[in-house]
Amino acid sequence: MSLSRPPSEALADVVIVDYGLGNLRSATRGLERAGASVTITDDPDDFAAADGIVLPGVGAFREGMENAGPYRDALADAVSRGQPVFGICLGMQMLLTSSEEADHAGEGDVVGLDFVPGRNVRFAEGQTVPHMGWNELSVERDHPLVSGVDPADAPDREGPGGGSVDDEYAYFVHSYYAVPDDDKAVVATTDHGRTFPAVIANEDGTVFGTQFHPEKSGETGLTILRNFVDICYTQ
Repeated sequence: MSLSRPPSEALADVVIVDYGLGNLRSATRGLERAGASVTITDDPDDFAAADGIVLPGVGAFREGMENAGPYRDALADAVSRGQPVFGICLGMQMLLTSSEEADHAGEGDVVGLDFVPGRNVRFAEGQTVPHMGWNELSVERDHPLVSGVDPADAPDREGPGGGSVDDEYAYFVHSYYAVPDDDKAVVATTDHGRTFPAVIANEDGTVFGTQFHPEKSGETGLTILRNFVDICYTQ
């Protein structure tokens, strides 16, 4: 376990689950900027004392679920307690029930965490894979995680490589996207040859995820991370 240097008057104590596939440093920096005191941990016993839990992820669904296996019960207990659980990129996909990725690789079925019932599917032929770059978010319904995310009111800023990028754009890197069983689980969408969920949440609203990387998404991402910290603080 390692403790990051928290900002003064941190609003919430957040744990990042270190299961071997997360982008831990950038996630930590983003959460600290958002007002959290961050603990990176590979010990599930640390979850209960936290105000919120972050499940980051970069890589394949099967490897993610195999690595996260020792944390499955502790994460389920956290969800039962109503602790906010935030999945990022692969971490968001792991919140669902299953993924075509294992099938595509000839590895058979892999069971996800099943906190948001649904399946991850691969982009169709003719669409660029992986989907990589900045895409605009479209908020589909109210949820505290997307409070203040309004493309109509967003100022422009300079994106990577120059040019103007709206602050309500987010940065994506993925080849699969979530298809929740319940359309109400979709909080925000984006488009890459088809419209797909960019933010999802469970029925209770305490488990949620972003397909994009908020820690790499400028002011939009910082707004979302601040919202997460606020959720942890008020939960």
